Parts: sequence; C-alpha cells; structure tokens
Amino acid sequence: MNNRSRALLAALAPFLGLILILLLCGLYGHFFKPDAAFFSGHRLALIAKQTAIVGVGALGMTAVIAAGGIDLSVGSMIALTSVTLAQTLAAGWSPVAALCATIAVGVAAGALNGLLVTGLRLVPFIVTLGTMLVYRGLAESIAAERKIAASAPDWLGSLLDPPASGSLQLVPSGVWIIVVLAFVLALVLRRTVFGRQIFAIGSSEPTARLCGVAVERRKIEVYALLGFFMALAGVLEFDNLNGQGSPSSGGGTELGIIAAVVIGGGSLNGGRGSVVGSLVGALMITTLGAGCAFAEISEPVQKIVTGSIIIAAVALDRTRQKQGS
Repeated sequence: MNNRSRALLAALAPFLGLILILLLCGLYGHFFKPDAAFFSGHRLALIAKQTAIVGVGALGMTAVIAAGGIDLSVGSMIALTSVTLAQTLAAGWSPVAALCATIAVGVAAGALNGLLVTGLRLVPFIVTLGTMLVYRGLAESIAAERKIAASAPDWLGSLLDPPASGSLQLVPSGVWIIVVLAFVLALVLRRTVFGRQIFAIGSSEPTARLCGVAVERRKIEVYALLGFFMALAGVLEFDNLNGQGSPSSGGGTELGIIAAVVIGGGSLNGGRGSVVGSLVGALMITTLGAGCAFAEISEPVQKIVTGSIIIAAVALDRTRQKQGS
C-alpha cells in the first residue's frame, strides 16, 4: 500500500468506524428491541447534546495535539467555566458580562497551562495533570462544593434545546455554532501561517526553531485557544444541566476528548490532526456510549469498552507512525 492509499484510508477510518457503530446499534434494535428503535428522536437529541460538549473540546485539543502537546485539565476547565457562568449570572451580572467572564477564565486557564509548559520546560502531561486538580479545586471552592442554579436568556440558556417542530434549524443552535467554529478552525490550521507553524512545531520543534518560529509564544497561544473552546464547552454544560453550574462536571471527559482527536486522525506525537476527523471521533465516542446504554450494558462494562477503544486508537496511531517512517 502506497502513502496515498494509507492517507486515504486514515481519513476514511473515522467515518467507517462511525458507520459500523450505527449499523451494530441498528441491528441490535431490530432483532432484540423492535419496539424501542435506537434511532428515535429523543436518543438522537441526547447524542447531539453529548457530542456537542465533547466535540467542541476536541476542536481545541486538535490544535494542541497537532502542536505536540496534550491537556488533561480540560474536564476540570469545563467545571470551572460552567461554575463561573452560573455564579456570575446568579450574582446579577448581565448575560453578556457573564459570558465574557467565562471565556476570559477559560482562556486564562489554557494560557496558564501553556506558560507552565514553556516556562518550566516540563512535559505537558505532568503540568496539566497538576492543573487538572487545581482547576477542579477552584471550581469546588467557587461553588462551595454544590451546584449553582441561575437563570439565563434563551440565546444563552437554550443552546442545546431541540429546535421547534417544523423548524428549518434541524439541530440545536449550539451544534451550528460548533460547525461554524470547526470551519473557521480548519481554515486557520490549514491556510494560515499560524496553522502551518503549529504543525511544524508538532512535527519537529528543533526544526521549527531553526526556521524562526516563536515556539514558546505559539504554544501559549494554542493552549489559550483550547481554553476558549473549553469555555464554550462549559457554557454548553451549563445548558445541559438546565441552567446549573456543577463543580463535578467534566469528570473523565478529557479521555473522551483526547480519544476523539486520535480516532479522528490526530497523532499523540504531534504534527498531525484533522478538525473533521475529531468531530467524527467525538460522535463515535458518544454514539458508542448511547449504544451501550441502549443495549443495557452495565456502567463498568461501558468503561471497559471505552478504555479499550482508547487503547486501540493509540495503538493505531503508533502503527500509522511506523508505516509513515
């Protein structure tokens, strides 16, 4: 198999995996649950909600992984930003001011990760493992270890609500926002100097330095970009909890986000990533979870299945690296 064929197969793999999962779920419903179709409106709406949160995180993580980094604190960022939004709204801030504060917190948290990685010259895995606990602790402190309820206008609090019957919108407005952001991010990564420098850093940081790339600055910027996407994920989580910010939100979400990027064609060694592939990977992860619940598979077994997929995704990444070398 030549390089072109391998590249085509790698690009199609996430779509083929998603089709396989959908086929298995449909067949299971046909033979074992004929009275409860898997492709019901309620279940598809639930999948769309879950995919929106994981998918927006996967967009930001695509850029970080392409630059040769990783961030384990994204789940805690969801908790911190959702609590920030709820707390500011409950305190009487205007919705616009509360949203701006939430985005600022997310960007600051991401930028801090980048500063620690570049300033201390530590492995991103270790830095973000530490900030994962720091951000979770901050969320618990702000919320006094409880959920915070707050009211929000429709444009902010109904991003994941299904569209009205007969509407041409088809999917929740939050999903359309993610589609637009994905399109913009894809253009930035593939068509701008910033994007090319991100991939160059991930492919070979020493070479990128020799070519005059400001590596430290770019790393801080890409982690700050991830923080922006996680702030949006926090807003969507606030909507998903019906106007509540919870300090326990996002627990374990970082694994699904990272797995979505790798399944979608990203490389944990850096230098490669696909925005579309990451979104399809996120849809695979959430559809698999919904399928397991539909088949009444116990929670422990679901975790085993998800963990096995993550291992398989990393193994596939390693295989692609060996074939490409």
